[in-house]
Amino acid sequence: GITLADFVEEDMSRKLPATERVLHTLLAINYGGILVLIGPAIVSWAALPTGITATSYGWGSWILTGSAVGVALFAVRDVFTSARANRFVAPRTANVSEFLTRPHSMLVTGGTGFIGTALVRALAQGGHDVTVLTRALDRAGHLAAPVRLVTSLDQIAASQHFDAIVDLAGEAVAGGLWTRWRKFHVIASRRRSLRNIETLVRRLDRKPGVLIKASAIGIYGLRDDAGLGESAEIGDKSLFSVRSCLSCETAANKSGTALGIRTVALRIGLVLGRDGGMLGQLLPAFDLGLGGRLGSGQQWMSWIGLEDIVRLIAFVIAHEELEGPVNATAPEPVRNRDFVAALGSSLHRPAMFPVPGMPLELALGDFAREIILGGQRVVPDKITAAGFHFLHPALGVALAAEIGGVQPCDTLPLTCPDQPRVPIHISP
Repeated sequence: GITLADFVEEDMSRKLPATERVLHTLLAINYGGILVLIGPAIVSWAALPTGITATSYGWGSWILTGSAVGVALFAVRDVFTSARANRFVAPRTANVSEFLTRPHSMLVTGGTGFIGTALVRALAQGGHDVTVLTRALDRAGHLAAPVRLVTSLDQIAASQHFDAIVDLAGEAVAGGLWTRWRKFHVIASRRRSLRNIETLVRRLDRKPGVLIKASAIGIYGLRDDAGLGESAEIGDKSLFSVRSCLSCETAANKSGTALGIRTVALRIGLVLGRDGGMLGQLLPAFDLGLGGRLGSGQQWMSWIGLEDIVRLIAFVIAHEELEGPVNATAPEPVRNRDFVAALGSSLHRPAMFPVPGMPLELALGDFAREIILGGQRVVPDKITAAGFHFLHPALGVALAAEIGGVQPCDTLPLTCPDQPRVPIHISP
C-alpha cells in the first residue's frame, strides 16, 4: 500500500515513462507477495524475546554501515535544503506586454524546451495566440494554456497568419558528448527545422513579420578578454561550436532572404533558471557544498536570466529595426571563478572543490575545451542601443531571483532597497 501510494504521488508530480510505471507496479506486487510469504515467520518472531546484538558479517557489514552513514549525511543535507526551499517562490512569468502592446499570433518550435516553455507561458498569459510545434505530445502537458499544439507544420492551414515565428528547435549543443553522430545530428536538426519553416511560409497566404532563429554565443569561438558585440568577427571555424552556430545562422539568413522577411539570429548565452539549463545542472553539486571553479576559473561566462531572455525575444519582435545577429546576454559577464563564488554565496554553501581541466578534457574532449573550459566576453550592444532594459543586469540579482526567493523590481532604476543582495566581486 505504501509503495503504491508513493507511486501515485510521484506520478502526479511528474510524468513517468511507461517503463517506470510498469517497474513500480511490479515492485509493489512483489513486495506484497514477500510480506504474505514471510507473514507466518514474522508472527513467530514477534513472540520471541527482543534485543539488539552487535553482529559482524565481514565486508558486507562495512558496506551497509557506510551506506547508513551516507543516508544520515543526506538526511542532514535535506534538512538544510528544505529550509532553503521554503524561501522559493513560484517562477515569475515574464511580462511581454510592455513590448507587445497588441495581441500577436505566434508560432514557436521547440516550445516544450527550457526557454520555449517560459516563452509560451509568457505569451499565453499575455493574451497572445500561440501555436507550438512539438513531436512529443506527452512533453507538452506542462505548457501554459491556452495554446494550440501541432505535431507537424503541415497541419497549419494556409490561411493562418503569424506575426512572428520563433524557432527554438534542434538538438542541444551542450546536451551530451560530442560524438561524430551527435555533431551531425545537432547541425542537421537545426537545418531541418528551418527547411520545414521555409516550406510552411511559402504556402501561407500572408508572410510572418519576423523569423527569429536561436543561435548561440559559441559562434565567437574561444576568445580573450575583449568585449564581443554583434560586429565582432566569427571564431575559428575548426571549432564545432563555431561551425554549428555559423551553419544555423547562414541557413536562417538564406531562408529569410528567399522569403523576404526580417530574420534575427539570437545568439543566446548561458540561461539562468533553477529548473533547467546550466544553473539547474550545477545546483545539486553546489547544494551539497561540492561546487567549485572549472579548470582555471579564468574563462568568461556570458549569461542571461530566463525572464530576461523571454522579454528580449518579445522586444526583438516588437522592434522592426533589429535584424541579423543579436546577442542575448546580460550586460555584465563574469569569470567562472566569480560565478561559482556568487552561486555558493547564494546557497550559503562553500565553493572550494575545483574541478581540474585535464580530467574534463580527457573525459569530454572538445566539448570540455569549447563549452566548459572556454568562454567569451559577450556584450549585448544591439539591444542596449535599441533601449532594452534588463530586470537582472547583474549576476547577484539574477541568482537571488532564481534561488533566493527574491522577485525583481518592477520599476527602474533597479534599487530594491528592501530586498537582499548577493555580494559579488568581479575580478579584473
